[in-house]
Amino acid sequence: MRPPPPTTTPQLGFVLVDAARLYRARIDRAFEGAGLGLTPGEARALAHINVNPGLRQSALAEKMSVEPMTLVGFLDRLEALGLVVREVDPTDRRAKIVALTDAARPYLDGIEQAAARAREEATRGFSDEERAQLREFLDRIRGNLARDCAGREARLKEARR
Repeated sequence: MRPPPPTTTPQLGFVLVDAARLYRARIDRAFEGAGLGLTPGEARALAHINVNPGLRQSALAEKMSVEPMTLVGFLDRLEALGLVVREVDPTDRRAKIVALTDAARPYLDGIEQAAARAREEATRGFSDEERAQLREFLDRIRGNLARDCAGREARLKEARR
């Protein structure tokens, strides 16, 4: 016997995670179809490097929610294509900072066009005002969670002392 269908609305977290999963899949399809010759992971890496210049590889992997070794594979290929360089971090010679090259610009243009198509599909039927509100709400959620995460990390560091 099947359980009865749920009678409550799914929790916000469930909806956010499910929407993010579907959006990520749509973005990946857009990148695959963009004719850039990049995998979706490589395209995402370029986009993240563009939006977050000067990041160390470890911080970039964290932002992308991928394992560091996965990112290394993306960066190896992007570096072989001449789209990124890994430079020594002046504050820690063991760490590498990832930077774009000028050759990345046409790829970034293609990535943005593909992302814009996916974004348009995801927000189809939204007014410009609703799109702006959605962005504002998501930025606020991200800010709240980032502050909580930073506070937790600071408390953990303090407790280790």
